[in-house]
Amino acid sequence: MKQKKSFFKRNSIAIALSFVLPVLIMAASYYRLGIYPTSDRTILASDAFGQLVNFYAGFNNLLHGEQSFFYTWTGSLGLNFVSLMSYYVNSLFSFIVFFFDNIQMPDAMYLILLIKIGSMGVTFWVFSHFTFRLPQWLKVALSVSYALMSFTVAYSIMLMWMDAMIYLPLILLGIHRVMDKQKPLLLFISYFLLFVTNYYMAFMVGVFSFLYFTIRTLTDWKRNKGAIFPYLITSILAGGASMVIILPSVIDLRTNGEKMDTIDYFFTNDVGSWDFVVKSMAGAYDTSKFGSAPFIYIGLLPLLFSIFYFVTKKIPLKNKLLYGGLLLFMVISVYVQPLNLFWQGLHSPNMFLFRYSFLYSTLVLILAGFGLEQFEKKDLNLLGNITLSVIGIFIVAAIFSNKKRYGYITQESLIVTVILFIVYVSLFLLKEKKGKWAWFIPTLLVACVCGELFFNTYQIMIGINREWGYTSREKYTNAYKDIEPLVKKAQAENDSFYRLENVDAVSRTDSFNYNYSGITMFSSVRNRHSSQYLDRLGYRSPGTNLTVQYRNNTILMDDLLGVKYNIAKKDPKKYGFKKIATQGKYSLYENKDALPLGMLTDKGIYQSKNNENQTALIQYLSERKEPLFQFTGLSEVSRDNLYIREEGDFTYFSEETNASEEKSITWEINVPAQAQAYLNLDARANRGGEDGIVEVTTSGSKVTGILSSVGSYYNLGHYDKAEKIIVTAKFKESSVVKVIRPSVFVLKTDALNESIKAIKQKEVIFDVKGNQAKATISTEKEQVVFTTIPYDAGWQATIDGKPAKIEAVQDALITVKIPPGKHTIQLTYYPKGMKLGGILLIVCVLLFGLYVYWSQRNNQKRKQEDSIL
Repeated sequence: MKQKKSFFKRNSIAIALSFVLPVLIMAASYYRLGIYPTSDRTILASDAFGQLVNFYAGFNNLLHGEQSFFYTWTGSLGLNFVSLMSYYVNSLFSFIVFFFDNIQMPDAMYLILLIKIGSMGVTFWVFSHFTFRLPQWLKVALSVSYALMSFTVAYSIMLMWMDAMIYLPLILLGIHRVMDKQKPLLLFISYFLLFVTNYYMAFMVGVFSFLYFTIRTLTDWKRNKGAIFPYLITSILAGGASMVIILPSVIDLRTNGEKMDTIDYFFTNDVGSWDFVVKSMAGAYDTSKFGSAPFIYIGLLPLLFSIFYFVTKKIPLKNKLLYGGLLLFMVISVYVQPLNLFWQGLHSPNMFLFRYSFLYSTLVLILAGFGLEQFEKKDLNLLGNITLSVIGIFIVAAIFSNKKRYGYITQESLIVTVILFIVYVSLFLLKEKKGKWAWFIPTLLVACVCGELFFNTYQIMIGINREWGYTSREKYTNAYKDIEPLVKKAQAENDSFYRLENVDAVSRTDSFNYNYSGITMFSSVRNRHSSQYLDRLGYRSPGTNLTVQYRNNTILMDDLLGVKYNIAKKDPKKYGFKKIATQGKYSLYENKDALPLGMLTDKGIYQSKNNENQTALIQYLSERKEPLFQFTGLSEVSRDNLYIREEGDFTYFSEETNASEEKSITWEINVPAQAQAYLNLDARANRGGEDGIVEVTTSGSKVTGILSSVGSYYNLGHYDKAEKIIVTAKFKESSVVKVIRPSVFVLKTDALNESIKAIKQKEVIFDVKGNQAKATISTEKEQVVFTTIPYDAGWQATIDGKPAKIEAVQDALITVKIPPGKHTIQLTYYPKGMKLGGILLIVCVLLFGLYVYWSQRNNQKRKQEDSIL
């Protein structure tokens, strides 16, 4: 008797092809753009360069014991690391970074992306294998189509979204198994992995899978209604188990100022009536910025057979109406803003629009599978008519659609699409004729599908490169080789906590990569309360506080926040900063006046008048009322191609004649002795409008900034003696610039010295390790320990081991009242909700185990009763 082959042995070739083919197509497309392991160009584009590569590096620091799992000090003064990772990095595949150094992180991300795409192919093959009665070659073709849908390629920049597409087929298969076989294990595991990987995408998949379950239940209510309880209990327990990650993340978002967006209009702005038609063509790429149509392409063969599903009479009308209703709902969601916003968690996306469109593509592919099941030789005429109709619609769209919106329809794309339709129908015709070469037709069909997907993938990548640009390795590694040794030097010379900032940073998340405590950050996960306060203290954090910018503030804030080091390409010309090391193009500057993490004060610190701005804060902490700043006049010397209009408190700089000429103004400024001078160009009144770039030049110094995104204080340098200086401001990339009336103010360094000296007499030096900060304090009366640690509900305080109350200044910075005497204060951070989430994990897993046991016993008992009857 022959031994039956195992599942994997029987299907090993199909599984391997489902993984390898999409990986090869993706890798070949990258290769054509000059991207491969160790190549000069990397996959880093847009947020992959500005955020993800550094967050992966931060995760790598965690894996190597250099970072706490609970809390990170690296960005925006400090942040909930669990919440940050739960959006950006949580994935089984992220552990691959452990085998790479941070300087090799682009290659690690390349590998992770390819593995994720291959895994999408495998999981959809698994779904297809247990769902459709189709030959292997068709299952492979569908799997490759799923892995390389347009959404995958166009948003490949966002690696953290890809995991949801890996688990989605398993979740849908898990629903089938619960409904058809009363086996809930696959659904439980798949849901759990989805939820703990990325809560944002999990919401979309969760809603879609619930709708899918509902639709499938209604197709045969009598048979399927018994699955409602098993589905709900499995889903609820999987969701409960995942609370170990989701609960602290949600609490973090809610308690740190995150708000839902309001719905201001009914119909979605900037969508077109032909969007779904045009974006179903091969090689159609418009943009991944604002104004894009949804990325819904899934391949031309699945498109044909999804239409066949609705046209053939072999599918029950009830099923067509139910699944068609869900498909229509997905389409309507694009055009109706409340639904569009709902799918995305009631948050308007910051570019990369319609992030749920992969669900539409998945449903089209599933319906295509059901359509293929029903296809027979006698349906060839019907398939031909469908093909001619679709070709006609595409041609009409290309001719009559709005050329301004749909100018991205290329002749090449249209021709390739039409040819492929004809080829697919011809191959099906040849296959059904069962001629001499009929056995080879499936191979040709799979090859055509792969060729089509290669064409589409490469065209999208060309679009991404044109729009964002795949970053060169040199841009990432050259600076790394200079910056890392300087960061290591600062670390080696310090036992106590300090902060460091790179004036010429490569990106706004560098601190996560190099593992230094900084201020600058760009992240969708952030502490909005502290960011808003930092904005009031002179750092730029506009709008929804996605960014916090260190650049263009005063040395007053450097001192207060303990910024002990600056890394810069040129001397930052800051009082108190001295160069101590140089590496390549960068140098390390040490600030002698940086304050520690804590300082003693009294309860007056909670009054707004004592903390509303940086001057008030320093004056109150130092108990010195002497003015720190004084204003000095601006005398215009000359201007070029610039018209100036003053209106109230605002000044408008506009081009006078020729747009090709630079717009500039030159001033003369009298700077007193012992002063740090700043030119104030405050563009915040524009509220993120197009206000262009300014280049401020003074003797031996040039500072460039985007007016809307960096601070308004342009450093003019430190002067020991009174001096008359010439300053020129050049305005670029905007015809009109609006700022609060320009002014110059100087920080009196002698007054600063006395204030910092007074605060240092009351300093509280914390020993910081991971998620803890500990200090010993002696005081003769009750006082308040003021810290520059961002307030977060996860912080807990003890004094001599007993719980103490934490209070916040401006809902942003931690303070603790301390009684007279010598005491040990300890601050410990655990994400709020994690303890409860851990309990829920254990309880829900145990309950699920009991439920499975109970369910199996009932099933066995029912089978025994049925056999007796």
